[in-house]
Amino acid sequence: MKLSDVDAYKYAFHLSNYVWNIVIRWDGFAKNTIGSQFVRAMDSISANIAEGFGRYHKKDKIKFYRYSQGSLKECLDWNEKSKIRGLISNEEYKHIFDELEKIAPATGRLIKYTNDKFKI
Repeated sequence: MKLSDVDAYKYAFHLSNYVWNIVIRWDGFAKNTIGSQFVRAMDSISANIAEGFGRYHKKDKIKFYRYSQGSLKECLDWNEKSKIRGLISNEEYKHIFDELEKIAPATGRLIKYTNDKFKI
């Protein structure tokens, strides 16, 4: 299996680029406050999945997959704040929310698969 075959990674990678393309258009204040945090957290989801995928030991892999779950929860918060503060449209908000909702169970499946298939 390759990293590009992992659903959680694919979903997170594409969503991080979607959010980047939104945030890049914001004014300086919004970019420097919410935007940089939102992008950093969003990028962290796929980056932690990638790092875990590259680890040798099962516990290391799962640890990074769990980090990605924490970043996902953070992104839900930034998405809410972005909507409430008028930085994203309702359609953008819903798309981001729906994609985050797809990543969560996909990451759970990745953790279960890793736990079941790897011995060490």
